[in-house]
Amino acid sequence: MALKLYGLPISICTSRAMVCLHEKGVDFELVPVNLFGGEHKQPPFLAKNPFAKIPVLEDGDLTLFGLTAFLCATESRAITSYIAEKFKETGTDLIRHQNLNEAASVKVWLEKLEKVLDVYESKLSSTKYLAGDFFSLADLHHHAYTHFLMKTPWASLINDRPHVKAWWEDISSRPATKKVAEGMTIAEKK
Repeated sequence: MALKLYGLPISICTSRAMVCLHEKGVDFELVPVNLFGGEHKQPPFLAKNPFAKIPVLEDGDLTLFGLTAFLCATESRAITSYIAEKFKETGTDLIRHQNLNEAASVKVWLEKLEKVLDVYESKLSSTKYLAGDFFSLADLHHHAYTHFLMKTPWASLINDRPHVKAWWEDISSRPATKKVAEGMTIAEKK
């Protein structure tokens, strides 16, 4: 049975989970949730997540969702951690299971997501990715937010830092992130 991910590609947190699933090469079904129609507040969805937030991952009898009623980051990070652990033998090793030092580095950078880009610029001057010379969850968790940031006048925050810009160009050109980015569009008014 394929995994089911409830959410919308335009949701930063749903897209984060989708990139993780694609990086791991895991088949899944994306089940769109009509937020504008209030589907997430109806009993069938509330049975999956009583906090009425997306994303929600179903894997057989297991349903994953966060415990916060305000932010989706908890949901998607719990989901990506679960996927990275469960499917550790396939796709990209996002946790670095074979190297304790690299695994610790991934965890450190996951906790530092709110650091200023100047810190990233310094780090990326000596490594290709945030946790080392390998793509990991530390990088994956930045994709959705940065994707939308790059469509704003503040894209210069990335573009003015050559190492951060090179890092962004690398992670945003991965097949999994490109696949998810195709659905991360906001309908433009005509």
